[in-house]
Amino acid sequence: MCFSNIVNFDINGCNYKLPVVYGTYCYEKAINISQLRENTGFITFDPGFKNTGITKSSISFIDGEKGELLYRGYPIEQIINKCSFIETSYLLLNGELPNTGQLKSFSKRIEEFNSISKEIYKIFDKIPAFYHPMGILSSLTCILTAFTDSSTIQEEKDIYFHLLAKLPILAALTYRKKVGLPIHYVDVEKTTNNNNNLDYNYTYNLLKMFFSVPKKSYQINPVIPDALEKLLILHADHEQNCSTTTVRLLSSVHANLLSSVSAGISALWGRLHGGANQAVIEMLENILNSGGNIKKWIEKAKDKKDPFRLMGFGHRIYKNFDPRAKIVKKVAENVIQKLGISDPILELAKELEEIVLKEPYFMEKKLYPNIDFYSGIIYQAMGIPKDMFTVMFALGRLPGWMAHWKEMRLNREPIGRPRQIYIGYKKRNIH
Repeated sequence: MCFSNIVNFDINGCNYKLPVVYGTYCYEKAINISQLRENTGFITFDPGFKNTGITKSSISFIDGEKGELLYRGYPIEQIINKCSFIETSYLLLNGELPNTGQLKSFSKRIEEFNSISKEIYKIFDKIPAFYHPMGILSSLTCILTAFTDSSTIQEEKDIYFHLLAKLPILAALTYRKKVGLPIHYVDVEKTTNNNNNLDYNYTYNLLKMFFSVPKKSYQINPVIPDALEKLLILHADHEQNCSTTTVRLLSSVHANLLSSVSAGISALWGRLHGGANQAVIEMLENILNSGGNIKKWIEKAKDKKDPFRLMGFGHRIYKNFDPRAKIVKKVAENVIQKLGISDPILELAKELEEIVLKEPYFMEKKLYPNIDFYSGIIYQAMGIPKDMFTVMFALGRLPGWMAHWKEMRLNREPIGRPRQIYIGYKKRNIH
């Protein structure tokens, strides 16, 4: 049962009534302050927007206390076991899971746009190989706007198919440049494999574009596309994180989808956001190379004067286990086992997790492992370089970004324009 729809409060002896906004779950509630400055002269001060709801959304929901994540109402544990990435993309974009006919049509529409302009290859060839992959991906995504023929986009929804088809191509080109593989027009191939499900082919084709070598038949252990499928699903959406909020802000000013996603990629690039999985691997490698004395590093993490921090633990929203972390840990163990890899990094990660979960210091702060703690281990086992980890994250987050961009347009939400508290000089004159 929900409670009062009005909150009363006093400012300078005057009483004001503010409406209360409730979510699907009544414990999700907010005080609507949209008229606060107009009525009182005050604004709120909330660094990092920790207590500010910027929108109403029906796409995903996190219960941080319980450690739950829902996509359009479905628990992530059910999505990961019963849905493909393409089905998940359809769900996020359209609100419901597709039936067989809708899924087939959706998959075929993506395949229709599975090509990019030859001019993009010419531009791509000029980009230095030393440039970070996220910078390349963001730049090319924005440039893609100029080469997406508007005459072929009969409806606005076609742009979603363009991006679902083209972003993997750009990511594959970026990978191949970084590792020195020849750039061939893998996008025009209509790849099939023993599994005739087009939605499964999306992940298979992505891997083929990354790793195939001319004049050699592409073969891959089925555990790899299965693991990648799960990683893409786990990253598909996560409420109002930094990159998603960036995409929504651009949507609010009616920036096109491609430039909005380009900005989202740049936001995701940050070490404290999408770059955290790379930071985890680098931390584990550093611990291993320095002798593997975990207890020493635990003490460093507890020392407030020491700059070292444990990467992959804790989350801004979750005050319990990140439900995605539980899933991705099992995926990592399965990949390592099925590929017959002896991975000291995985063993070190499991040992570190076990020790941290027994330490009162970390438990009091509710620093549980998050998805970044194990995802990098899987990418590394697949042969993905560390500086490409965040690119893989972006491929997974794409349907969520598009769903939020679409929702902003449909809701006709106002331009995002935060206020500030000015603390500079008062008005002064130049002498």
